[in-house]
Amino acid sequence: MKKAAVAASVDPKQRTHERAAALQISSAFRSGGESGGPMNFSALLADSCFPSPCPRRFLFLMSTELTRNFSIIAHIDHGKTTLSDRLMEATSTVTMRESTAQQLDSMDLEREKGITIKSHPVAMEYKAKDGKTYKLNLLDTPGHVDFSYEVSRALAACEGAILMVDAAQGVEAQTVANLHLASEQNLLIIPVLNKIDLPAADVPKCKKQLEEILCIPAEDCIPASAKAGIGIEDILEAIVTRVPAPVENPDKLLRCSVFDSLYDTYRGVVSYVRVFSGSVKKGQRVKLMATGKTYEVKEVGVFTPKMSARDILTAGDVGYVIANMKSASEVKVGDTMTDNTHPCPEALPGYKEIQPMVFSGIYPVDSSDYEALKLAMGKLQINDPAFTYASESSTALGFGFRCGFLGLLHMEIIQERLRREFDMDVISTYPSVIYNVTMTDGTERIIDNPTLFPDPQGIQEIREPVVNVYIMVPGEYIGDMMQLVLEKRGEVTNTETIDDTRVMLSCVLPLSEILVDFNDKLKSMTRGYGSMDYEHAGYRAAKMVKMDMLIAGDPVEAFSTIVHRDKAESYGRMLAGKLKEVIPSHLFVVAIQAAVGGKIVARESISAMRKNVTAKCYGGDITRKRKLLEKQKEGKKKMKMFGKVNIPQDAFIKVLKSGD
Repeated sequence: MKKAAVAASVDPKQRTHERAAALQISSAFRSGGESGGPMNFSALLADSCFPSPCPRRFLFLMSTELTRNFSIIAHIDHGKTTLSDRLMEATSTVTMRESTAQQLDSMDLEREKGITIKSHPVAMEYKAKDGKTYKLNLLDTPGHVDFSYEVSRALAACEGAILMVDAAQGVEAQTVANLHLASEQNLLIIPVLNKIDLPAADVPKCKKQLEEILCIPAEDCIPASAKAGIGIEDILEAIVTRVPAPVENPDKLLRCSVFDSLYDTYRGVVSYVRVFSGSVKKGQRVKLMATGKTYEVKEVGVFTPKMSARDILTAGDVGYVIANMKSASEVKVGDTMTDNTHPCPEALPGYKEIQPMVFSGIYPVDSSDYEALKLAMGKLQINDPAFTYASESSTALGFGFRCGFLGLLHMEIIQERLRREFDMDVISTYPSVIYNVTMTDGTERIIDNPTLFPDPQGIQEIREPVVNVYIMVPGEYIGDMMQLVLEKRGEVTNTETIDDTRVMLSCVLPLSEILVDFNDKLKSMTRGYGSMDYEHAGYRAAKMVKMDMLIAGDPVEAFSTIVHRDKAESYGRMLAGKLKEVIPSHLFVVAIQAAVGGKIVARESISAMRKNVTAKCYGGDITRKRKLLEKQKEGKKKMKMFGKVNIPQDAFIKVLKSGD
């Protein structure tokens, strides 16, 4: 009875119209695929006999005039992910039953830390006030400076960007940096003032900051609250009216830019693409222009926000392509995908090659896991092209990899992903940076590993990487911040007053000094109100030395570091103290020394383990006990000469992890 009632409620004429239109489009697919020429699906849909509104399964065949590609950029914790959740709910991309917080944050790490690590696309449908239904492709982006490469790749696939500013905190350091990234791509900026419902919100002050710092007219700003759902409709209308539609190349040849990818165990490499012209569908032969290899497309689709298969992706679409790529090395982010039969004459402009700024050795705790770790890193690099690795070996830790990262948070995330996603138990060495060394014979060397540091007698000059750091802090903390910068061997080049309460310090600092604890000290000093952003600023000469840790006179390369000469003594004393705690006692005194060249700058000693050799003497002459003690003394001298200190594996793990 229920089935009959439902069937009766559907207009038979409408069903006939839909069936005829479906057959018409299916026929066009076949004819277009056989001829190899481009297909005008927008005209086909306009001429087809679909009633209005168009059925949902065909909306992704809309013309480029009804497509909008945009991204959301902001400082950390200004509400990007919350806004993306509200946009998906407002466009019914996800139902209220399916809706959860942080819809686009698919990793456990993202949910636990409350940050976005990977940019994630989602396709939405929105019926605007003008009566037309638009296809909106959103790319959510990270906010932390360590993931700026993710932001730049996402912005390259868009025509517009929503710039979010927290109404309570105002313009922050990363807000300015992300705006510059969007401006380089010539994107249209839609400013959104978020969290206006907070008691601490100061809308007039934030609008003034937008005009004075970012040069954005205050009248263009949209007041909103993503959490409370205020202003969501205004934002959607602004996207439709302000963001320009994608422009397709007149020759309509297939051009897809691969802006991201991931490795699926069962389906191989999944490429995230933005289609700039032409169309791609299942069964089509495509070619990657960087490698020249051809593949057959197995599946295409869009993100809603989960992967949802479609028959075809046309110009302006953002989605995914699964071809028969089984190896991690077959696809490169930034490559151009084109049709094998009718290839485009030139590749799309790729992405700027990113240079790692922090290096660390990653080793498997169990040496038998080396090959599994190598495979895991290859798969991880597909998903995160900013991560680099190369094989290396250590006498203390065995075979492992020298890995490059964009920052310390990036390093932490990569290590945690290796543990969680690939079930790898790893240990990492103390983070370091790249040094340029000029030898006395005029040759140049690039040193990223302390074990490769050359003989000091042959060194003419050492240059360390420096960064321009922009720090925004409340005015009352400016003295403490200047003191912190001086402690880290930096200098303040400019001080600028932003408004009545905050100032921005422009500083030049060595990269090695901001790696470990600079951001933590900044946050604790300013009670969480300070923020920072940095950019690479070249190299400058510095008095850097290699510090070795000697245990019983033998250097242990796992603990070797490159430090500034003025800080070698304090760092050596700290590391020697840690080693004293973790190395077990031996039958002889073990000396732990920090050495720079041939000079000992710090020392700790582990007392000898005492064995009571006189326990078996229950009386008699005292000379018997003295004889046993003298014999023990001679044995200890001999052991000190020939004995070897055994450093357990967990000692390396404890010291190096505490160094992180």
